[in-house]
Amino acid sequence: MDDPQPSQLNIQLACDDATDEELDRLTRELLSRLLETPVESAELASGPAAPAGTKGDPISIGSIVVQTLPNVLPAVIGVVQGWVSNGPGRTVKFKSKDFEFEGSPADLQKVLETYNRRKSMK
Repeated sequence: MDDPQPSQLNIQLACDDATDEELDRLTRELLSRLLETPVESAELASGPAAPAGTKGDPISIGSIVVQTLPNVLPAVIGVVQGWVSNGPGRTVKFKSKDFEFEGSPADLQKVLETYNRRKSMK
């Protein structure tokens, strides 16, 4: 039997009228929620190299990288969908090696279902 391999999903968050600090806080809140699901890993995405002499690891504000098995993806989408619905002006962009999508998590779920049906027919 084939063991499915974890795949990487990049999640880019945006929130109208949010400052960088607010978006960072919201991103970390979503990351905390994602870590409560059975994902392989979830972490803040690395940003560009930090200027010489600065401390800490650079992060890309509003970006999360998730490693997950395909059967856990619906739970990840559900958590993100809850995050989007908890505040006005929140949007999400998803990107993996197989697809790129910008829109609501519910619409992404439909896209993934279609993708998985096509993939299983091959």
